[in-house]
Amino acid sequence: MELAVYNQQGQDTGRRVTLNDEVFAIEPNEHALYLDVKQYLANQRQGTHKSKERSEVSGSTRKLHKQKGGGGSRIGDINSPVLVGGGRVFGPRPRDYRFKLNRKLKELARRSALSLKAAAGQIVVVEDVNFEAPKTKEFINFAKNLKVDGKKLLLVLSAKNNNVYLSMRNVPDARIMTASDINTYAVLNTETLLLTEASVEVINKL
Repeated sequence: MELAVYNQQGQDTGRRVTLNDEVFAIEPNEHALYLDVKQYLANQRQGTHKSKERSEVSGSTRKLHKQKGGGGSRIGDINSPVLVGGGRVFGPRPRDYRFKLNRKLKELARRSALSLKAAAGQIVVVEDVNFEAPKTKEFINFAKNLKVDGKKLLLVLSAKNNNVYLSMRNVPDARIMTASDINTYAVLNTETLLLTEASVEVINKL
């Protein structure tokens, strides 16, 4: 697959880049996509949820009434979960939600996501992006020139660029990352994938 290369003014440079069919034109594996996205979201969870159980609630441990003969339930102390203000039964405890996936499966998921974007025509290739100074207005004009303003977009660079990062940091629904850090969730969670020429070379080898 070949795509046109645009400059920062949104003009066609006349050059073309070739997307590797083994990365951008495979049959998407939906189950691999599901597992990789599930792992990504699970890894973002802090897992610090906690509720007080019976032994942790502040209250007297005196037995409220005798065990037998009252015709009522065997209730124990005031911290019992059956009473208002008592502890919670089987409440959430801090835990780690992270889990591992095979490297080949994650590669398959990433290629499936890129292939979906390529098939949907949601990939735009631009020249290597650079701004003289970190200004949000620069990036907004850049997005308008490419007619992707107002869309959820992901800009992929071949290497870190502080001026570009600072210029788009305050733009809603706009993210930036390097080609080596690209992942399945980031690709799927965007409407337009902006790739620089140099980043295409890196991604073609992933």
